[in-house]
Amino acid sequence: MTGPVSFADSLGLAGLRGATLTQVDAAAALQHRVDRKYLVPLATARWFVAVLAQTHHVLDLGGRRTTGYYSTYFDTPGLSAWRAHAQGRRRRWKVRTRLYAEDRLCRAEVKTKDGRGATVKHACTIQAEEYGRLGARATAFVDNVFRGDGLPVAAASLSPAAEVRYVRAALADLDGGSRVTLDGRLSCHRGDAAAALDHDLVLVETKGGPRPAAADRLLIKLGAQPLSLSKYQVGQALLVPGLPDHDVRRLARNRFHTLVCPEPPVSW
Repeated sequence: MTGPVSFADSLGLAGLRGATLTQVDAAAALQHRVDRKYLVPLATARWFVAVLAQTHHVLDLGGRRTTGYYSTYFDTPGLSAWRAHAQGRRRRWKVRTRLYAEDRLCRAEVKTKDGRGATVKHACTIQAEEYGRLGARATAFVDNVFRGDGLPVAAASLSPAAEVRYVRAALADLDGGSRVTLDGRLSCHRGDAAAALDHDLVLVETKGGPRPAAADRLLIKLGAQPLSLSKYQVGQALLVPGLPDHDVRRLARNRFHTLVCPEPPVSW
């Protein structure tokens, strides 16, 4: 009897040329970028990958073409970050620690919007044992980013608010300098509650300049439409009682299902 099909196999990633992390970073590691997101059926994602094989490479880490991601998001007691995004404010932020599971690499990250709609990401490497909390190094890093951006928030006011887990494949156009990620097996966790994206759906995200890239045009040709979707937003909308209803929450209700026995939080 065969086991479950891996996310890499379900996307047909074996058909793409591989690229090292150094190559992908050199070509497409945009810290100041425009992100566009699309939620598509798995069959569409597989066709999308097959077409992109002509121009894109897939990140290959010693023969592994996907990586497990664990992200703990931090927020104020009043969920200031969540509310700023839900209300569509031009100036908003996210703070998280992110663990790349197979590589045991961990980073503290701050994402901000620059007022023109572009995402700016700041990152700081921390110990894997610090995943899920803001230690001294992460706290100093977050406060430094907030001060530099003129944001009236302090790391001391933040605490873990939700965890998001998924498997990611990263594709890059080494000549054009753009990147595409495909996320599947996505789940959101808060305390003992959890919800998961339907397994036949894939969250595709393009990361590039202000003009839509070839990958965006192909997705639209395949019938996809860009949408505003934050994994943290979805998780909180599903798992925190009493939050106001909005488009993300309605989308989440249609695409996610409750996990009866969620896995425990990740720790090292």
